[in-house]
Amino acid sequence: MSGRVQGVGFRYSCARAAIAAGVAGWVRNLPDGAVEAAFEGEEQAVDAMTDWMRSGPRWAHVTSVDTSEEDPAGVSGFDIRR
Repeated sequence: MSGRVQGVGFRYSCARAAIAAGVAGWVRNLPDGAVEAAFEGEEQAVDAMTDWMRSGPRWAHVTSVDTSEEDPAGVSGFDIRR
């Protein structure tokens, strides 16, 4: 996603939301100022996280979210990547 999504606690808020939703995966900042994330879990929980990404934490200003489906990687837990 893009917008004002770095420097506003987006990754940490995303990790908390994902753990609360029971979703595995990861989130990271990209060099161009965007944030990228991967979610794995029950379809309803992944959909909820995708919806969450459209707004993010209160300090963020999300202008776009691009999504794509991939085969599950079989990860457990949720990581904040650099």
